Amino acid sequence: MAELFASLAPTPLAERLRPKAIADILGQDHLLGPEGPLGRMLAAKKLSSLVLWGPPGCGKTTIARLLAEAVDMHFEPLSAVFSGVADLRKIFEAARARRRDGKATLLFVDEIHRFNRAQQDGFLPYVEDGTITLIGATTENPSFELNAALLSRSQVLVLRRLDDAALAILLERVEEALGRPLPVDDTGRAALFAMADGDGRYLIGLAEQLAQLTEKGPIPPERLATLLQKRAPLYDKAQEAHYNLISALHKSLRGSDVDAALYYFARMLDGGEDPKYIARRLVRFAVEDIGMADPAALTQTLAAWDTYDRLGSPEGELAIAQAVIYLGTAPKSNAGYKAFGAAKRSAKHYGSLTPPMHILNAPTKMMKEIGYGTGYEYDHDSADGFSGQNYFPDGMAREQYYNPVERGFEREIVKRLDYWKKLREKKR
Repeated sequence: MAELFASLAPTPLAERLRPKAIADILGQDHLLGPEGPLGRMLAAKKLSSLVLWGPPGCGKTTIARLLAEAVDMHFEPLSAVFSGVADLRKIFEAARARRRDGKATLLFVDEIHRFNRAQQDGFLPYVEDGTITLIGATTENPSFELNAALLSRSQVLVLRRLDDAALAILLERVEEALGRPLPVDDTGRAALFAMADGDGRYLIGLAEQLAQLTEKGPIPPERLATLLQKRAPLYDKAQEAHYNLISALHKSLRGSDVDAALYYFARMLDGGEDPKYIARRLVRFAVEDIGMADPAALTQTLAAWDTYDRLGSPEGELAIAQAVIYLGTAPKSNAGYKAFGAAKRSAKHYGSLTPPMHILNAPTKMMKEIGYGTGYEYDHDSADGFSGQNYFPDGMAREQYYNPVERGFEREIVKRLDYWKKLREKKR
């Protein structure tokens, strides 16, 4: 009776449009083409264990199912969200029995990163002895979420988000399945692609909503934004998107690409990132990548952070955007960053060398008697305000850690250092 009612229930459009053959899969030609890793496996009729890493709606489940069909393996799907050790044990036992009958098993584990480390370890003996071929699907970076032992036994393949060309083909398939065109023109289609943000499954859902509307087309994009729900951007403040976008922002600033930096700043805000985290990273950038080339960069970033603290969102975000623009257009130098690193290495290498006696204070009579402060030349008493004395410890050669660049304010510093160097050599 349950099967009868199930047969009467309407099949979701996304399920009806699920590709029936490898050739129907969109946007993953780099994997499925003749020269791609999956294309070569299919040609050889032999699959290895895989981890499919990609955003939602790019076809991970469908690819796994069609791979199993193509190489004549039993397809066993499993969700890590709803399954535990008992479920795995039953699957492994069934796979062993199936193997004795000459049938191989492809175990597809969706959201495999949801299994803990011990559960992931449980796959290893069955993968190694050939009981199963494992295909895990994940939206998270496998380097962070999967055991090294499991990764060493699997090939990680990166799936791409669907581009507009792939989404356009998918929308044509939707219209063919519905038997009528959707009430949108080319501009409206572009708006739908933007709303889907590379997620094919989400685009199908948008199209289903659109097909149920009674409004006559073409519906303008601004009206679509009211009628339909845009897909939430892929962003998790504790996961890879967080680190990817802050890295992209930092490197865009380092490359003096203001527009790209503003874009990534806006992306992070759109994903819900705390603006104070971004402000803190901008302060770091000011001292690491600009430094003395423009000392005001540090003042600007601290002021932006302080302004955000006073105004909050969204008004305070403009102050951070201003800091992004300032940093992107400022002259760049990592000379201070490198100098500090070199000085730390010397400090560790030379250990506890005592500073030369002439620059040590002598607060007691005994210290004066044994030579503390003897021979110190007060620089302000020199005609040029520069004594040229040695300030490095005895037994350590003079080092030059700081090498300013010929950019921004550091050009002036280069002149000063050269002037003092010549004076020091003259006074020797």
